[in-house]
Amino acid sequence: AMLRKEVYATTGTRMRVRVFAGWGFRPEDLDASDFARVGYGKGVPMGGDLRKAPDGKAPSFLIRAMRDPDGANLDRVQVVKGWLDASGETRERIYDVAVSDGRAIGSDGRCKTPVGTTVDVEKATWTNAIGDSELAVHWTDPAFDPKLSAFYYVRVLEIPTPRWTTYDAALFGIPRPGNVPATVQDRAYTSPIWYTP
Repeated sequence: AMLRKEVYATTGTRMRVRVFAGWGFRPEDLDASDFARVGYGKGVPMGGDLRKAPDGKAPSFLIRAMRDPDGANLDRVQVVKGWLDASGETRERIYDVAVSDGRAIGSDGRCKTPVGTTVDVEKATWTNAIGDSELAVHWTDPAFDPKLSAFYYVRVLEIPTPRWTTYDAALFGIPRPGNVPATVQDRAYTSPIWYTP
């Protein structure tokens, strides 16, 4: 997996993420019982390369994310797209592609409604009363230009949980430091999938 770059990282918890990109994925592929076989058969995994887009096609993605069994629920799944524009300048755009709790994603590809928080800062506790244990989505790039090189990686965010300094303050009965947030949203980042014209 390391040699293939088919890897992802997390900021601490052990959530799971799987991503495939290709030219012919359909929404129903997301629910296939042999999800990985469909992904490898019709596309490339994270760390892979897409080449020469077929006429009229944009890359589509199958994304599945699951929370750490002992961790926090998921807030959202994002696709981060980077590309070189026609003048050679680097560009980047973030798309929210799946969000928890029935929130809406706007026409600009972003969810403006925060997931909220269950954190009790004084006690350094939280619950999974918000967020989803699993998020899955079929997404197609709405602004694909087959003439421009691009990359896509997936980012998965958990709901807020206490930061380690908040845990320490509650455990040892000391004041929380004022120069850092009381909560964090742990996340996962996948290897990019590269598109080359």
